[in-house]
Amino acid sequence: MRFHKYHALGNDYIVLNPADFPTWQPAPTGEQIRAVCHRNFGVGSDGILWGPLTAAGAGAFGLRIFNPDGSEAEKSGNGLRIFSRYLSDAGLAAQPVFDIETPGGRVRSTLRPDGLITVAMGKVSFDSAAIPVTGPRREVLNEQIALRDRTFTFCAATIGNPHCVLPLPEISADLAKRYGPELEVHPSFPRRTNVQFMQVLDRANLRIEIWERGAGYTLASGSSSSAAAAVARRLGLVDPNLTVHMPGGSLEIEIGDDFAIQMTGPVIRIASGELDPELFSVRP
Repeated sequence: MRFHKYHALGNDYIVLNPADFPTWQPAPTGEQIRAVCHRNFGVGSDGILWGPLTAAGAGAFGLRIFNPDGSEAEKSGNGLRIFSRYLSDAGLAAQPVFDIETPGGRVRSTLRPDGLITVAMGKVSFDSAAIPVTGPRREVLNEQIALRDRTFTFCAATIGNPHCVLPLPEISADLAKRYGPELEVHPSFPRRTNVQFMQVLDRANLRIEIWERGAGYTLASGSSSSAAAAVARRLGLVDPNLTVHMPGGSLEIEIGDDFAIQMTGPVIRIASGELDPELFSVRP
């Protein structure tokens, strides 16, 4: 049972090729996912990339993305860059440009000569019905959300998965860890949500702290960077080309006139190895 571990700015994923797991078809169970991802009792990761799979559309690699709690994510920017690197390392991608089909939509990945990877993430929408956010259909911009001891101004967006972006003058990891869990499961978000605490530094730079749906506090996130950058652009706070800074590092984001996102960043290979069946016989 081969595994391949990579990280993208400290956001680490394990790639499991379904061809190596004949008894796990059509996908790993929640219990198997939690065992592999556990930081103490397993290999440890922020999620599992299950692929390549047969894609719904021709000419693409299919991918499913699982959070460490066993739930499934529609899309992951860092996960897509990692999966792209794996496809290249494994000799499965014959060309430097190829498509990946996810439950959150089809994306195009480009392996650059400088070692960075660019992913065309798709278009960001602020439509409450698409995200989704409860209430009448609208663009979710600069609304109020009340928690137990604080009220925040927030914007919501989707790039194939849901995001709640909170523009603030100052942000911190403690802030994300304190309020992220409540916001993730707030009744306003029927499918839960990823949460970004966003500080605009200038028109070309912003910072975010991230609470990721199904994974918790995260050092970096490609889809979170894309959503936060798009919100900042929609509010008129940044230019189309900018850098998003996170605790794990930075991503370059290009925003089109239609809020189509190009995301560029690195991927580091950590290890390949074999999962021992004993991992699944002992429950924490």
